[in-house]
Amino acid sequence: MRVARLAALFTAVLVLPATALPAQADAPPTPVFKDGQAQPVFNPADVIRENVWVTAPVDSDGDGKDDLVHAEVVRPRATQQGMKVPVVYQASPYYAGGNDVANHNVDVELYVPGAKRAPAGPRIATKTVGPNAAPISWRYQDYFTARGFAVVYGESLGSGQSTGCPSTGDVNETIGAKSIVDWLNGRATARDAAGKAAVADWSTGKTGMTGVSYNGTLPNAVASTGVKGLETIVPIAAISSWYDYYRNDGAVVAAGGFQGEDADVLADYVYTRQDRAACRPLIDGIAVDQDRVTGDYSPFWDVRNYRNDVSKVRASVLVVHGLNDWNVKTDQGTRWYEALKQHGVEHKIWLHQSGHADPYSLRRDVWLATLNKWMSHYLYGLDNGIEREPKATIQREDNSWVDEPEWPLPGTQDVKLYPWPGGSSKGKLDTSNAVPGKPAVEKLADDASKTVEQLANAASSGNRLLYSTTAAKQPVRLAGTAKVGLSVSFDKPAANVTAVLVDRAPNGTAKVISRGWTDPQNRRDPARTDPITPGENYRIDVELVAKDYLLATGHKIEFLLASSDHDYTLRPKAGAGISLELNRTTVVLPVAGGKPALRAAFG
Repeated sequence: MRVARLAALFTAVLVLPATALPAQADAPPTPVFKDGQAQPVFNPADVIRENVWVTAPVDSDGDGKDDLVHAEVVRPRATQQGMKVPVVYQASPYYAGGNDVANHNVDVELYVPGAKRAPAGPRIATKTVGPNAAPISWRYQDYFTARGFAVVYGESLGSGQSTGCPSTGDVNETIGAKSIVDWLNGRATARDAAGKAAVADWSTGKTGMTGVSYNGTLPNAVASTGVKGLETIVPIAAISSWYDYYRNDGAVVAAGGFQGEDADVLADYVYTRQDRAACRPLIDGIAVDQDRVTGDYSPFWDVRNYRNDVSKVRASVLVVHGLNDWNVKTDQGTRWYEALKQHGVEHKIWLHQSGHADPYSLRRDVWLATLNKWMSHYLYGLDNGIEREPKATIQREDNSWVDEPEWPLPGTQDVKLYPWPGGSSKGKLDTSNAVPGKPAVEKLADDASKTVEQLANAASSGNRLLYSTTAAKQPVRLAGTAKVGLSVSFDKPAANVTAVLVDRAPNGTAKVISRGWTDPQNRRDPARTDPITPGENYRIDVELVAKDYLLATGHKIEFLLASSDHDYTLRPKAGAGISLELNRTTVVLPVAGGKPALRAAFG
């Protein structure tokens, strides 16, 4: 990519043991590489730790002064002897902990155009924490400092010892995190605790960002600016569009396990700077602008969509995501990955079977070797071949791991299936033909008190429609985004729509493969609410969360249609009815091997 084969600092890369290094009294210490990886030749307990406050070119708290980003630097003591090192940088709003903030009520009626409903008020923390002066630590710190990297921690604006205000993914937050990369490259100023100028003259300027969840989202944000010096990012369980985290196609949709959380709640949670009043107007504005009433995509969300700026990304990207992550859903990683591929960014992806997790706890040794090679290549310029290895590493359902040339697996194609009558108990999901003849219509009534799992396991129900294939004769792999095209009408002017793919085992147990949601008022555009006329038929398309899933022999694929999803959508009073015209409804699955593979399994 844009990284030289060797860092400018070094004329050669040593692969000898540390004891074999030539004894030159005037030469600074150097890192050691073996088998493509930086070796632990520095004492991780013998480090320089310093606190600096970096000036960010933004005044998010409106005090007339540029915001200051607090950073802690942990670097090998060898940097005092002339050794210059690259940086592994983790930005976070969580280093000072979080406040006690109530979530929004989700047991509310859905918005109907023309009807007045007050927007949600601000969520003010009832119990608060403040800045934390204790040293920041991280499970990767000793690993990297022992191998000749510095570790830098940056506290997000409005959190901990930084000034400014938290804004949940907004431009201000990105500028704050970016300013540390600029400081490491001599483009921003900083001071130490005594007010003296702090210069990163120990740094090569080459920086890699990584972290999990919010700490992985900030690398996406900073990379989307194209900042020079950020050579690589490793976003783990990270957000690439905040709209898709708190909304879905016009519907107000929760992050899994956090019903009622929203951008304002999160901003209040991480608002841990000392001044408790400075950021109140900004956070109160978030509560209004996020719009929990219509759920529409808007300028508020557009500036929090890092995919808009994927063309600016200069850094290489190693995406890591859980296939069972329902907090930061899997498609946050896969959509970012697809966009990076389209724009020619150097890329690699790890997909694992856990949820919102760091692979450190899943496959530690292999993961650390991969991360080491990645950082050694992009930050030290080591030609270790990591960029030529298979692009995809995937954990399968039996916990085995496979390396594949790319994701989705080449040869994966969309294949249509068709529901047939009987959905109140269980209709057929045909792999060949739609229902012929006159319109075949089936109905359901919303009941938000019932979970999707309860609906899937009910032998019959008036609150969902369910359609099933025959038992698979051989395994079927789904890799990518499943889609559902519905022909539906409603008996009320507002309703949730939830589409679910289910794996039905031979013993009858059901497992959710994926699910997706939409507001039919946003059928034309996530940014525009169009009224629903009860009784009128509409074409509604639903994209489900992207997955890589292997359906075992003897199992069935089932499609479940419901209205509200108790664990994810707003929960109106029961009763809204949906009528589904089967003849004009399709389920589209991304099947490895395409139609021949599906026919071989179900034909």
